[in-house]
Amino acid sequence: MSSIEYAADVDVPVRTAYNQWTQFESFPRFMPGVLRVDRKQSALTHWVAKCWGTTREFDAEIVVQCPDKKVTWRSLARPLHTGTVTFDSLGADQCRVTLRIDFVPTGMAERIGDRLGMIHRRVHADMDGFKEYIERQGAETGGWRGEIDGSHVRPNSGQDRPHVPSWPTG
Repeated sequence: MSSIEYAADVDVPVRTAYNQWTQFESFPRFMPGVLRVDRKQSALTHWVAKCWGTTREFDAEIVVQCPDKKVTWRSLARPLHTGTVTFDSLGADQCRVTLRIDFVPTGMAERIGDRLGMIHRRVHADMDGFKEYIERQGAETGGWRGEIDGSHVRPNSGQDRPHVPSWPTG
């Protein structure tokens, strides 16, 4: 088992960073190895990713999702991994986003890539990509504010509506 942990201080409010992170479909915009993410259900996502020339597909279950605090998931098949991303306010317009991934490298290429630190560098670059993306946007492209605790899903109450930026016209 290998672990990676990386934190990025992001110059947006914690709510903005959290809301953007819940927009899994946007991950290909800032994570070059992610080709597509589909949210099949509130607690189930389907991923298509490319790593070292190999395309992999897997489902991941969100096991904990607490607005503005954290999202925890686990893959349901290979590549086996679990992860947690936490959001900590550093003030009105800044937060720290910390990602921890625990994974089992499969195959010779992944084991070598893990030993050489290539997977660590990829995760760091993905987090830096998230930071750059949300700071450049300045606002989230949406947000899912429901809660997940184990198998219990409490959808958005409707009181917290995602901020959708208005685009200039004309």
